[in-house]
Amino acid sequence: MPSDTTDFPADFVWGAATAAYQIEGAVRADGRGESVWDRFAATPGKVRSGDTGEIACDFYHRYPEDIALMRKLGLDAFRFSVSWPRVFPQGRAPLNQAGLDFYDRLVDELLAAGIEPFATLFHWDTPQPLEDAGGWPMRATAEAFVQYTEAVVARLGDRVRHWTTHNEPGVVSSHGYGLGVHAPGRADDADAVAAAHHLLLSHGWAVEAIRRLAPAASVGLALDLAQPYPASDSPEDLAAAWQIDGEGNRWFLDPLFRAVYPDDQQERIALVERVIRDGDLATIAAPSDFLGVNSYRRLLVAAGNGRPRILRPAGRYTTMDWEVYPDSLHRLLVRLADDYAPLAIYVTENGAAFGDVRGHDGEVHDLERTAYIRDHLDAIRRAIADGVPVKGYFVWSLLDNFEWGYGYSQRFGLVYIDYPTLERVPKDSFRAYRDFIADHRAGSDPTTELGELRSKSGA
Repeated sequence: MPSDTTDFPADFVWGAATAAYQIEGAVRADGRGESVWDRFAATPGKVRSGDTGEIACDFYHRYPEDIALMRKLGLDAFRFSVSWPRVFPQGRAPLNQAGLDFYDRLVDELLAAGIEPFATLFHWDTPQPLEDAGGWPMRATAEAFVQYTEAVVARLGDRVRHWTTHNEPGVVSSHGYGLGVHAPGRADDADAVAAAHHLLLSHGWAVEAIRRLAPAASVGLALDLAQPYPASDSPEDLAAAWQIDGEGNRWFLDPLFRAVYPDDQQERIALVERVIRDGDLATIAAPSDFLGVNSYRRLLVAAGNGRPRILRPAGRYTTMDWEVYPDSLHRLLVRLADDYAPLAIYVTENGAAFGDVRGHDGEVHDLERTAYIRDHLDAIRRAIADGVPVKGYFVWSLLDNFEWGYGYSQRFGLVYIDYPTLERVPKDSFRAYRDFIADHRAGSDPTTELGELRSKSGA
């Protein structure tokens, strides 16, 4: 691809991301039904410290305050998810009008603030009644998802122009159904493969439904992707890295863009053949307007005894024990453009958890997060210069929030949440990101912008 030194495009979208169960709270308000995460978090021993999303950040009641923070941050866009059990408490009709009304108000207030809503239809909170009937390993759950999609898009599609069908189907299937460490807590390889297939299938069906109900909308899917690096040039390490790539990346990218599952994944192929039907792969590969990329780290892979090994090289790490390696994002984006040629890419999640504390001055001086954002923005800038069609960037996350099995022990936010009081405290990274966005809009020299962000990070 050609290389140049262009800055971020003038229409580049600057955003921040969240998810319903992680921030909304109000789990029993206005007719909302039970989700698999409500059930999982209430099960002793499943979530650190017994934390739940029952209150979370109370975004359900405090969203006007948080939209005011978005305006101060200077966001172009806000990525949020719709809670399926708020809209369909049983997973299917009847519709809970009060639940959908909340998102109607949220969208209107975002637009009034000049912030583009980027809506995600599914961010892991499957209605518990659907799980009780078999969950994502069952084709019926994919069919129910389409009914839910139609109801939400029929209501909001006149104002929401950007739709993501699913967030990280790989994590839902692997962690929820294969490893059992996420809701619903099942551990069965066949269930995990079936769940992944039905999530992808429901994406394809939802693309058709969204285009029918909101023809001008842009629609895509957000995948969790990590670039594997072989530990050496040995054939064994190269093969191990390719295997990890097949399991985590190509198992989802190949059906989406090529209407096939990767043929080197023979064990999974044998499992998916049990549930796949004629026409499924063509449905999954329905052309999308964008690919959402959620990426936080690289994977350094070596051959092992029977299974590849993920190594832990020396370097900087977040409190999630994820290596800080910004060049992996650049390499991943270039690889996606070269291998799959998506029409557009949004970096729909990228961020870092650190042990944030409030100082004696009442502020949160998160130098490490500021450096993380700076370096990953530079990686994106280089990818754009290499011809990759990256159209926007969404920091994970706007707010500290419920971090799934880690409860409230991990803080990713640009805004610190004092959980006992729910006070919002913008961190230094909030101000650095705000200033970077403002400088970009003002047309400042990009080298100066990154230099200013670098000085604010203490680097």
